[in-house]
Amino acid sequence: MSRYRGPRLKKIRRLGTLPGLARKRPRSRRYILRSEKISQYRIRLEEKQKLRFHFGLTERQLLKYVHIAIKAKGSTGQVLLQLLEMRLDNILFRLGMASTVPGARQLVNHRHILVNGRIVDIPSYRCKPRDIITTKDKERSKALIKKYIIAPPHGELPTHLTIDPLQYKGFINQIIDKKWVGLKINELLVVEYYSRKT
Repeated sequence: MSRYRGPRLKKIRRLGTLPGLARKRPRSRRYILRSEKISQYRIRLEEKQKLRFHFGLTERQLLKYVHIAIKAKGSTGQVLLQLLEMRLDNILFRLGMASTVPGARQLVNHRHILVNGRIVDIPSYRCKPRDIITTKDKERSKALIKKYIIAPPHGELPTHLTIDPLQYKGFINQIIDKKWVGLKINELLVVEYYSRKT
């Protein structure tokens, strides 16, 4: 299954607020929901879908991250969130250099972003502590980011990131802490979903 390119508000209405997918918020629901019994499978599936659509991943990519998190030391759910939060496209989004994760992915694909002085055109590039993220010196690259970097970022800037808006430069101080994850999600339900599937 390929990356989702359909209507974004449809997914937000279904799953709740997904700041990485779109800045828009749906109108309040006018229809009355029928009282229906929600299965445990549906709860786990919706948590998995929230994670997938927020970070803009395909099913295969998310499954790959889950396998890496299972093999790593520590809590599988926490390691999974750290892996996803340290992706380059998500770091750009969290720094406020792009309005959404798909917008950040496009910046990376079009070769506007440098990591430690080198062009990186892979949105899933795994950033590490002490990485420096900048734009190219070209005016076009700076103009694309300028409109987003002037406005305050989406909520409070996490402690693992710092930004210098005058030089269009972001710094990664450390690996993200669980409380600074930009999505309200129960990551253990995602791990349970995949553990039952395999």
